[in-house]
Amino acid sequence: MPAHSDHWDSVYGSRPFDELSWFQLEPTMSLELIRSLRPCPASMIDIGAGASRLADRMVEDSIDRVTVLDISQQALAAMSERLGDHPSISIVVADITDWSPQQTWDLWHDRAVFHFLTEPADRTAYTTATALAVAPGGVAVVGCFAPGGPTHCSGLPIVQYGPEELAAQFAPAFELERSEHEVHQTPGGLTQPFTWVVMRRRP
Repeated sequence: MPAHSDHWDSVYGSRPFDELSWFQLEPTMSLELIRSLRPCPASMIDIGAGASRLADRMVEDSIDRVTVLDISQQALAAMSERLGDHPSISIVVADITDWSPQQTWDLWHDRAVFHFLTEPADRTAYTTATALAVAPGGVAVVGCFAPGGPTHCSGLPIVQYGPEELAAQFAPAFELERSEHEVHQTPGGLTQPFTWVVMRRRP
């Protein structure tokens, strides 16, 4: 099983958000991939949103319905405080491996959650939720640590993925459309290579 919510609340409470290794002032690669999608998504869910600024940007881009999901109540409380009571944004505190979507979205986005799932059962729970949550013809955009990157993060082991390996986890419900490589520089000055995939939900 992935780490309990107490672990992530502790991580988010250990230092300012802008000093955490995954912090981005601007989610550049996510925005590039999402803004290139055709048709443009009208709704999205951001998995492991934490204190990311992606939801802010999606609302600015006129996405009508944005849902942010994270296991850490502390992280989402900070996001809620920043965004205020925005009518386009819904906040869900949940463990993605123990969550069933009650609606569908055009876009599923995940930066650095899936690679924490080291157990096959947890990966299956995640990909099942993805297939249920993304409307036919919709898209999943997923980023994970690439080969040669970190083997652990926040005290937990991770799984590294190349693009074909990552896309295969979501087959046959999704088909790979695009992949990208990103090198993220942490606030502490380290570099972390990421694999990104854009996958289309099959009918």
